[in-house]
Amino acid sequence: MSIEKKYLKTKNICKVTFHLPVGGAGGAATAFLVGEFNDWAMHSLPMKRLKDGSFKLTIDLPIGNAYQFRYLLDDDRWENDWNADSYCYSEYGNCENSVVEV
Repeated sequence: MSIEKKYLKTKNICKVTFHLPVGGAGGAATAFLVGEFNDWAMHSLPMKRLKDGSFKLTIDLPIGNAYQFRYLLDDDRWENDWNADSYCYSEYGNCENSVVEV
């Protein structure tokens, strides 16, 4: 899993690419990026499945913020990003959420 950040010089935006490798995807057919940046809408940010079975998605995030997120695989399994900037306790269950800071 990886998170790549590209800060734009002309705007207060960071292009953040989320990559879920084959091992992290665990054979999933679908993956969605779900987090504070989309009000935890489960299906609004589908990730593109690549030929090797990994998933990737790039979104624009306003800089100066930290966002909690997770990956939803096959509509029934939640995964964190092993390379997140940090983790925080989720108020909706006995788990942690990944955090990306921009």
